[in-house]
Amino acid sequence: MAANELIEGNEVQAIMEVGTWQEAALVAEVGNKAQTPVLSFAGPAVMPPSRSRNWPFLLQIATNETEQIKCVADIISWFKWRKIIAIYEDEPYGGDSKVLSLLTESLQQFGSEIEYSLGLPPLSHLIDPKEALRDELTKLREKQSRVFVVLHSSLSLATHLFSEAKDVGLTGRDTVWILTESVASLLDTVNSSVISSIEGALGIKTYYPEENKAYQDFFMQFRRIFRSNYPDEDNSEPGIHALRAYDAMTTITNALEKLQNSNITSKALFDTISLSNFSGLSGKILFKKGVLLQNSTFTIINVVGKRYKELGYWSQGLGFSKERNDNDTDIYDDMVNWPGDIRRVPKGWAMPTYAKPMRIGIPGRTAFEKFVKVTDGPNNRYSGFCIDVFLAVHKILVQSYPLPYEFVPYNGTYNDLIDHVINKTFDAVVGDITILANRSKYVEFTQPLTESALSMVVPVKSEDSQKAWMFMKPFTLEMWIVTGAVFVYTMLVVWFLEHRSNPEFRGPFKYQLGTALWFTFSSIFFAHREKIQSNLTRMVVVVWFFVVFILTSSYTASLTSMLTVQKLQPNVTDIDWLKRSNSKVGCDSDSFINNYLINVLQFNEDNIRKVPSEYNYDGEFKNGSITAAFFELPYAKVFTNKYCTGYTAINPTYRFGGFGFVFQKGSPIAADASEAILTLSENGTLRKIEEDWLYPPSECSTSQTTIETESLSLQSFWGLYLISGATSTICFLLFCFHVLKNFRKYENQSDGSATPTEESVWIKTKKLAQYFHNGEIKIPDRNTAAVFAQRKADEWISPRWVYVSTSATPEHPHASPSTEIEMAQTSDDNL
Repeated sequence: MAANELIEGNEVQAIMEVGTWQEAALVAEVGNKAQTPVLSFAGPAVMPPSRSRNWPFLLQIATNETEQIKCVADIISWFKWRKIIAIYEDEPYGGDSKVLSLLTESLQQFGSEIEYSLGLPPLSHLIDPKEALRDELTKLREKQSRVFVVLHSSLSLATHLFSEAKDVGLTGRDTVWILTESVASLLDTVNSSVISSIEGALGIKTYYPEENKAYQDFFMQFRRIFRSNYPDEDNSEPGIHALRAYDAMTTITNALEKLQNSNITSKALFDTISLSNFSGLSGKILFKKGVLLQNSTFTIINVVGKRYKELGYWSQGLGFSKERNDNDTDIYDDMVNWPGDIRRVPKGWAMPTYAKPMRIGIPGRTAFEKFVKVTDGPNNRYSGFCIDVFLAVHKILVQSYPLPYEFVPYNGTYNDLIDHVINKTFDAVVGDITILANRSKYVEFTQPLTESALSMVVPVKSEDSQKAWMFMKPFTLEMWIVTGAVFVYTMLVVWFLEHRSNPEFRGPFKYQLGTALWFTFSSIFFAHREKIQSNLTRMVVVVWFFVVFILTSSYTASLTSMLTVQKLQPNVTDIDWLKRSNSKVGCDSDSFINNYLINVLQFNEDNIRKVPSEYNYDGEFKNGSITAAFFELPYAKVFTNKYCTGYTAINPTYRFGGFGFVFQKGSPIAADASEAILTLSENGTLRKIEEDWLYPPSECSTSQTTIETESLSLQSFWGLYLISGATSTICFLLFCFHVLKNFRKYENQSDGSATPTEESVWIKTKKLAQYFHNGEIKIPDRNTAAVFAQRKADEWISPRWVYVSTSATPEHPHASPSTEIEMAQTSDDNL
């Protein structure tokens, strides 16, 4: 109505709207009909796509609401607050939902969320504002979050809100108030008592430069006029609204001046204003599609006493900075004065007090009492691994802030305990609670106290039935084969080296082979009676003795270990065999393992037997009710440590999240407790608690139910075999070289006393073989050589041969034609 009267009655050419966005939209519709430019100081949180079509004569000279919401989300993320409560003044046109959606989306990027949103009606709609606000704020006391974000509100409503919030105790320790520009920009205009009621609050104000001459001139004029009109007011500094009003007037004035020599129409005035481009007192004045185009920079303020101080700046892209156009983000940790005058960042959470301590649920019935045990009585006693870890964590946390608590035993399932944290019956749960993905959606878990995995426990059996072949186990099959091969090779080399010169290694072939075999094998156990004459053989035998010494020592040690250490083997090692044979298996009656066996491992539900306590498993095994039991890894360790000689655990293959403490979703205590658990792990305290509760007693510490001495493999001895084989080969080659050298010398002597003829390769080969077997061959004439060529190879080992040493019978230089082959041995045979 007022806009219509201005346009029709006063024939105005432009309108400035200083109300809310909804009011600006109504005025813009009036401006559309009259084709009159409307400059609005407000704007929507999310710009509607149809804005230019619906309000073609509307120009917005307002703060970018989207960037302001991003700034709020960055503050919440910086201080790691997980849940907030949004407070806003209801708008009749439903713009609040868009603001909340934008804030929710921004918070989700950092893992935070809006726990509750409180919409307050305009103050003019309340009959008793004090009572109405008190009722609404009392509801907030039931929420866990203590981070309150005032999105937008009139100054009058905000004044009453802060006063009532202080009365109901929502502005004390560990509370946080964040004020957006709609309130923070007007703090200069309110009474100091209002400011003091929200001491420690953070606020966001649009930044504007104060150093330029234009601002200084305006500041002096504004303060002079303001003080003359309002002499009782303390603060006479202009705010962002005054600067924008001045810039809006300047924009319209400049446009009128440009059109003074032409016909001024509303359309021409709107187009000229849209083309404005100058530096105003509030910043750059430049429009794009009817919206002020600017990269907003916000000043972060902190209410201190009856005033506020500036902490730094925030801008899109740079984020927080201590100085303009800087990105030094380490500015808030020590500079903020928080509510309650605390020297740390508030938790932003309803922290426990001595009047209302933290209620911690404790499992009243557990399958394994070493983790949690509740002793009933007038004053219940709580003990166990989890209890001791919590007490150690609590000792660390109370160094930073008081944390009173009380234990509440609960005789329900573990899932019921989780549900009681979700519905806020308990603030936390301390016990052997497994960290699972579906649980983490609704509660906060700490760092795991122990590792966890699915472990199968089965009875064990002794290996006594297999001891008949125990003597073969010290060496692997590959080791036995290679040892035999090296043995045979060494035997052949010894025979080859000793055969020509040592009578012990001569005679029939079977006798020679047996002698070489006996000689090599007997060296393993005792000194042999056969004497060796060749130095090369001595070298081979010395290395062989060294190999024998190492092998016998290793074999004896390994066999002794296998025979003296008790080894127990599990009856069952394969989960698939349990399923195929429809064997009965057991698991904890109050554990998620039951569902895991059915849904993941595909066990038949009828084959799963629920066992209520650790004390029942031994009986279930002995009476044949179950073949195997499935535990989480910590339980399996406790059980096998207790029954260390009767059961063993199969290595786990399915990993879980471990045991952890449970807190309400978004609780900052969970993060602090996780940090404390890591501290306990690093300083060894957690390990000591594990040793006190979960490690085996002394009688089980030496029980080797799952340890088996491994057979010795070739990998440990291949170097030894390489040395032995290389030595034998080198000696063999040296001997062959020596034999060939003497044979060639012998050949030359024979050729000198006989008519040279061509001999076949086969004849030469046989002569070489006979030379090796019997010694040098002296052939006085060609006929004797012909006789030699007809000898058969099998006659070399015939007992009819006569062995004659030339050195022993020098008086018989002439042999008969039938025995022309003379055996001779040279002094070089002892090489």
